[in-house]
Amino acid sequence: MQVGTVIGQATSIVKHPSLAGQKLLVVQLFAVDGHTPDGEPVIALDRLGAGLGARVLITSDGKLMREQLDSQTTPARWSVLGIED
Repeated sequence: MQVGTVIGQATSIVKHPSLAGQKLLVVQLFAVDGHTPDGEPVIALDRLGAGLGARVLITSDGKLMREQLDSQTTPARWSVLGIED
């Protein structure tokens, strides 16, 4: 799990069937200090309703993604696990 900030929303006209109707966010992850950007932004599936600028906790748990999307072949990796108050 990592903490990041939502910096945008991703849209796509062509995507894997398991991602149809899913909200995709662009998230900038942070290093351990919680402030220093850690690498390039990632795309995360959002079912909690995080908005632009929200600090979120995301996970790369593949099993969780396969269960959430009911697909053993989904290419999705990251998902929003929580939104910081």
